[in-house]
Amino acid sequence: MRPVHTTALIAGTLALGLSACTVSVRPNLGLQVSGSNLISGLKPDRGEGSTYAVGESVRILVGTRSAGYITLVALQSNGYASVLARNVYVQPGTTAFPRAQDGVAFTVAPPRGVQRVRAIFTRVRPSSDLVVSGTYDSSGFNTVTNAYVTSYAQEDRDVQETFFYIR
Repeated sequence: MRPVHTTALIAGTLALGLSACTVSVRPNLGLQVSGSNLISGLKPDRGEGSTYAVGESVRILVGTRSAGYITLVALQSNGYASVLARNVYVQPGTTAFPRAQDGVAFTVAPPRGVQRVRAIFTRVRPSSDLVVSGTYDSSGFNTVTNAYVTSYAQEDRDVQETFFYIR
């Protein structure tokens, strides 16, 4: 049995060491429709949780294990949602969005804060477009994206989310 003073010393050392750590809180994803692992990776080009200044460009890297269709949806810190890419066919591997052939750039703009990006993957071409317009709380955002993918078989769809900060 370990003496009490040794346990207290270990606990005190851990507390001191951990007090110097920075804690990052990831947004509550609430993704209940992700039933497979078709998306192998999703992150901004500087990495998840990275920071971008207003006016900088960001690229979103999406890795897939199968050919299929990607839709990217962004949710700003003020709750405004928009579609960044809609039903884009991708081969297995990593695709950077925007792609060169898209002729656009994802330029970071206000509002400052957490920017969430959700990737929706289906193996079959979607029969409808995901329509988001207006402002959503997390629950409403989840409801809209969940409703969009539930018509696809669980093994043919995947939904993942990443985030970055705008300063």
